[in-house]
Amino acid sequence: VALFEDVGRHNALDKLLGYIAKHHYDVNQGFVVMTSRASYELIRKCAQLNIALLACISAPTSMAINMAKQSGLTLASFCRGNGFVLYT
Repeated sequence: VALFEDVGRHNALDKLLGYIAKHHYDVNQGFVVMTSRASYELIRKCAQLNIALLACISAPTSMAINMAKQSGLTLASFCRGNGFVLYT
């Protein structure tokens, strides 16, 4: 488990992805969870490191959904309470 936070969601993700790359973690053994909406920029960054799944608590943009599908990344949104919406 690695946890990073920042005021900006992109900065928080950059910190996490840098940590993963620096320590040579096997990205197939985990996934990324963010307390933000899913934008195409977040999808692009995760796809560059072959992250298999990105889970966010808010809505994805339509561009994010399309990019996730194109890159083979599983996207989960509205991850709250007992449910979520899965995009593949």
